Amino acid sequence: MKQQQKAVMCPVEVTLSIVGGKWKLQIVYCLLNGTKRFGQLRRLIPGATQQMLTLQLRELEQAGIIHRQVYAQVPPKVEYSLTEWGRSLEPIIHQVHAWGEWYCNQNDIEYWQLSDNREGHVPA
Repeated sequence: MKQQQKAVMCPVEVTLSIVGGKWKLQIVYCLLNGTKRFGQLRRLIPGATQQMLTLQLRELEQAGIIHRQVYAQVPPKVEYSLTEWGRSLEPIIHQVHAWGEWYCNQNDIEYWQLSDNREGHVPA
């Protein structure tokens, strides 16, 4: 009987497999300031389609980064919040945000700031 070998992975590869998606870091960034409903996330991340946002939220939930709370009521109410693992991404998210601002400024790239929206503002 053959023994299965344990896969050896690069930590960067593991991290990117969890948060590497066009909207995942923005979702986590929005949730740093507290629990949000789906509609709030849609407004905070207007570039994401409903289908893509749903997919990215499911993937983050499966990875243990966010918690999805469903309330048994009509109409249905669903809230998203960060788990402890999700909260551990906070310093990384702030670093990525700061680097992105720096890069845009260095290259004269116009950018929108999520923190301009009070609902999504994350204190530094």
